[in-house]
Amino acid sequence: MPTHAPSHNVARYTIEDARAALKEHFGYPAFRPGQEAAVESVLAGRDTLVVLPTGGGKSLCYQVPALILPKLTVVISPLISLMKDQVDALAARGLPATFVNSTLTSSQISDRIARAIRGDVKLLYVAPERFDFGSTAERLRDAGVSLLAVDEAHCISEWGHDFRPSYLRISQVRDRLGSPPTVALTATATPHVRTDIAAQLKLDAPTTIITGFDRTNLSYHVLPTKSDAEKDDALVHLLRTTEGLGVVYASTRKAVERIAALLDRARIPAAAYHAGLDDARRHDVQDAFMTEKVRAIVATNAFGMGIDKANVRLVIHYAMPGTLEAYYQEAGRAGRDSEPGACYLLHGFPDRFTHEFFIKGNYPDRPLVEEVYDVLRKNADKSGAVDLSPDEIATRLKTKAGGRDVESSLRLLTQAGAYRVEQDTSSRVLVRLMATPERIKRELGTSNDSLELGILRAMWRVAGSALDDGAPIDLDGLPPGFGGGQGAMPLLDALQGRQFLEWKRCGAGAALTAPRKPLSGFPIDWALLDRRRKADLQKLDAMQQYAYTKGCRRGFVLRYFGDPAARTSCGGCDNCLGTRVDVERGGAPAMHGPGSRGKTKNRPRVSNAAAAVPDDAPVLSGADEALLARLRDLRRTISREEQVPAYVVFPDRTLGEIAVRRPANANALGQIRGVGPVKLEKYGERFLDVVRSADETEAA
Repeated sequence: MPTHAPSHNVARYTIEDARAALKEHFGYPAFRPGQEAAVESVLAGRDTLVVLPTGGGKSLCYQVPALILPKLTVVISPLISLMKDQVDALAARGLPATFVNSTLTSSQISDRIARAIRGDVKLLYVAPERFDFGSTAERLRDAGVSLLAVDEAHCISEWGHDFRPSYLRISQVRDRLGSPPTVALTATATPHVRTDIAAQLKLDAPTTIITGFDRTNLSYHVLPTKSDAEKDDALVHLLRTTEGLGVVYASTRKAVERIAALLDRARIPAAAYHAGLDDARRHDVQDAFMTEKVRAIVATNAFGMGIDKANVRLVIHYAMPGTLEAYYQEAGRAGRDSEPGACYLLHGFPDRFTHEFFIKGNYPDRPLVEEVYDVLRKNADKSGAVDLSPDEIATRLKTKAGGRDVESSLRLLTQAGAYRVEQDTSSRVLVRLMATPERIKRELGTSNDSLELGILRAMWRVAGSALDDGAPIDLDGLPPGFGGGQGAMPLLDALQGRQFLEWKRCGAGAALTAPRKPLSGFPIDWALLDRRRKADLQKLDAMQQYAYTKGCRRGFVLRYFGDPAARTSCGGCDNCLGTRVDVERGGAPAMHGPGSRGKTKNRPRVSNAAAAVPDDAPVLSGADEALLARLRDLRRTISREEQVPAYVVFPDRTLGEIAVRRPANANALGQIRGVGPVKLEKYGERFLDVVRSADETEAA
């Protein structure tokens, strides 16, 4: 770990303080690899960049320091579901945390901010957009911010797989918060992205902690498919022959809904999740999955970072993602409890075309954009208004392009400020002056008492000679005395009736902002667009190479992320295991490989194909398995009573250790990993009763 002098003046807190807080509040006797170095750096006041694999416990790297540091920790988080999940887990441990986001009312937000300022809350989860308006940042700064944590920090990098423009605001937010020490955390970042994160956040000589990207408890498989029908068969078969919860990723909302319906017909309890659902429905679906009321959730990547379910056994990608970063992060939702999990990619070559389409839409070619702009200029009226749909624009192009191609060009022109879509407004009108100055003077006179003459003079002062050809006028922006839009329109009607002018509402519509201005006059960085297009295509190439590789899939991924742990064989992917799955329409997938006799009706369970179980995982006997089932039943009951995910009560690993060690009293239970004082007090006696009952039954 690099050593730097502390970047910020803070009191000295020790790693012993952190270990004590970890044990007291979270019930863990020691930090995982990487966590301790990260916590030590944060407590020393250094800016810190943390790269831990999904399931590696990134959140503890700021949650533990937050409990020790004297003032507030502000956590920038990208998803509402992720905020809620983190805060629910902290609240279940009796820890002072809250969030503010768009699901809350104004009064609720004000109340939570006030609690944070008073010091009643130690962790405040927010989205970067929350600081766009008002003085929230300044109020928090005045109260004191000990630490700023940026979760899913790869979102700030234009070279990351999930770039979010809103994350570019964070460096400004940091300044407004008083430039507190900052920790940035991510699970998937190439060396180039790590450099960009540090630059975008303006981290001061950050300590960089990378523990490796490998998830040794996961196995990786690719199933080649020729059609959606083959994918459907493979999906249903995998879910039927694999125990435990599953996450199925699909690329579009339409596909998510169709696949969820398919699983429902196959009598596999499943729910659909995508960004098209309203907040209440998304909340219901997520809760159903977290409380295990459904077996599988089918989702777009809108659910990606919001999943924090420890005991997912199976992640299936129905279609190939566009980047290895996205695939590895989403696949990493399996086995977060360190138990075996399996990751399947149902791969068809046409999957690539969908991503190429989106890349083309995000970065349109310069010649197409220039030609679209020329068509807009030729068809715009004097005010810049253009009454053409994207499909109509496409018919006027010499270049072969469709309406969707035109839409991508219009988005770019809008971002550059050359084109706008105007919202309907009652006060904005288009006015063309018809009468000459001589006629106006002759018929309206020069009296200042004439409202009709007065409004003509007011509009002339706004638009000048442009009125002769037609100019947009905001009636609410005219001097007082004309009654705004409501009072001015009757005057315009009267003047139009006497043929002094013509007018019409602008209404909703599209327009060029400066019809006479050449495209070169607008700030479009063509070189950057070209670099980003090429970078995205290279990421897509890497993803497809992973699907086609005949070598170790784990090693392929680790080399991509620059991890020195990459090897030529892992014993935990289909290629290293020597297994191959063929999918036949109308029948179950068939496995070939060592020990198989050609086609077989039933695939092995995930635990047989997954990598080895961690050395310190509890080994259960038959009686232990029976007790574990009863402990899980109790956990499920409590999770429903308290409306929290089951793993928030106790993770599977903790239940397994209880089943093996069979604690006889509260003191013995408190020594088990994952059982802290708060949980011991809340749940201890109920779980001890189950253990005692099992012992009595077996003794009898």
